[in-house]
Amino acid sequence: MNVVGIMYSEDLTKYDFGEGHPFRGKRFSDFLITFKQLGLDELPRLKIIQSSPCSFEDLLLVHNEEYLEMIRQGEKRYEPLSLDTPLRPGMFEAAKHVVGASLNALKYILEGNAAAAVGLGGGMHHAFPNSGGGFCIVNDVAICAEYLRKKEKIKRILILDTDAHYGDGTANIFFETSEVLFISIHQNPSTLYPGTGYIREVGRGDGEGYNVNIPMPVYGNDSCYELAYSEIVLPLVKEFKPEIIIRNGGSDPHFSDKLTDLGVSLNGLRRMGEIHREIMQISGSKGITLIGSGYNPIILPYGWISIILGLSDIEFSLEEPIPLPTWINDESILIQAKNFVKEVKNVHSAYWSL
Repeated sequence: MNVVGIMYSEDLTKYDFGEGHPFRGKRFSDFLITFKQLGLDELPRLKIIQSSPCSFEDLLLVHNEEYLEMIRQGEKRYEPLSLDTPLRPGMFEAAKHVVGASLNALKYILEGNAAAAVGLGGGMHHAFPNSGGGFCIVNDVAICAEYLRKKEKIKRILILDTDAHYGDGTANIFFETSEVLFISIHQNPSTLYPGTGYIREVGRGDGEGYNVNIPMPVYGNDSCYELAYSEIVLPLVKEFKPEIIIRNGGSDPHFSDKLTDLGVSLNGLRRMGEIHREIMQISGSKGITLIGSGYNPIILPYGWISIILGLSDIEFSLEEPIPLPTWINDESILIQAKNFVKEVKNVHSAYWSL
């Protein structure tokens, strides 16, 4: 693989919900510090690239103007979009930098600079066209997909969402189209925000069968994810034949995350990057990976780096900063995952050759 461009801007640190909130802007500078401490900035195949903010017109690809104006006015008065998504002065501009990094990554591969690129801060998948929540103000994942559909006239886009939380905003935006295959692997929605993302939420109209939800049991581990990849994700990729891939998700499936209850290791996070690379090879396509989530500041930079190493196929040893828990390889967890995967295959066999 050629150089993997990693889009970064110091302005990303301004995407910060304030003291006591689990999403702080320091995550971005922490990543860069750790990246350099490990000497990864000296590797020729990983290139940190200065990103620029998106335009207001880019935001209009998904969001309506009234909603965007509400954000701009709301941040002046410290009004929250939701209980978990407070607004502070500067957040609108910071959100433009998040979207900008994602779009810069997309344009980097479209211009032929590489087969893969990374947008740091991306994956704001809980934002809807006219509302926000779940720490998400605007939806960069959907904006990238709409840019591809409307500007590049691309008709087969795969969004693979490996965030521990279901990407309800992204799913909603593409619920009725067959041009976007949305596959989400997330913690059992009955146990985690936003409480949607059940197996039988398959899409509607032209999009029926193109919304594929793969719940993971509480403590779902590396083996559970591997099962989902081999039994569902890879077969769907071979059948759908995406022209381009958008993968989003950070370190929150890790077993030590503060807001989730999954059991993925650093090796499991690396595997997420590897799967993205394998999907590109199978389909002969290019792809971007959008990385922003994670709520254990100790593990976050190592988790993000693990995903990037998997994507770029670089062998580099990373030790777990936190000891593996005793339950992480409990066989009963895999049995639960097998039941979920079986149900997904049963439901989607009506639409795909599973």
